[in-house]
Amino acid sequence: MNEKTYTVTNAMVDIVTAPAKAFDNIKLHTSWLWWPLLITILLSAGMLYYYFNWVDFSWFVEETIRGIPAESRAEAAEATRSFMQPGTTTWMSVGGVVIGSFVIYAIMAVYFHLANKLTTRAELSYGQWFSFSAWTSFVSIFGALAAIVFIAMSDTNQVSAEALQLTSFNALFVHAEAGDPWYSMASSFSLITVWTLALMVIGYTRWTGASTLKSSIIVLLPWVLIYGIWALTV
Repeated sequence: MNEKTYTVTNAMVDIVTAPAKAFDNIKLHTSWLWWPLLITILLSAGMLYYYFNWVDFSWFVEETIRGIPAESRAEAAEATRSFMQPGTTTWMSVGGVVIGSFVIYAIMAVYFHLANKLTTRAELSYGQWFSFSAWTSFVSIFGALAAIVFIAMSDTNQVSAEALQLTSFNALFVHAEAGDPWYSMASSFSLITVWTLALMVIGYTRWTGASTLKSSIIVLLPWVLIYGIWALTV
């Protein structure tokens, strides 16, 4: 497709179906980052707003308390019940998605910008790496959409927030219960995460000219460190 006729819509389709082609064009259009950024944030925030206005909130609070370590559960129970109100929890969660997304993308951009400066030294700006972070995270919309469908089709409103992570390793493989040692870690890592990391490897390779092996090491290193330290503390 001619560069002049290639649009942000093409990029949003290609990031899923032909990521190498998408990255080649995204690199030239940093301003396009607002589209995946806003779509991802709005869908994720909308899903949480829907969830907290649908869930049996009293049940949700008690489930949250049940997930507190046994040794401090009794002490924290009343404070948790007082603090967790429907409106407060909803808007804190929605605000967390909005603010957290910008913070996470900014940190990712710093990491890739420094990694590039120290290793491959390709001519790429911080803004391009911020765009890279937004685009590689775009596929998370499929997790949000799946959660929305799940909520709409559920026959009970006593469903935990973690249960909405339909592609998490906990849902698919580990099956740990709230309060179990591996529950939080297994719930935080998903097939969407794997997809995102694969896109990062492809994108880093296309943008810097680094080998797939080198790109994989750069992309996976923070995740290995984070989850490795987390596993040691479980």
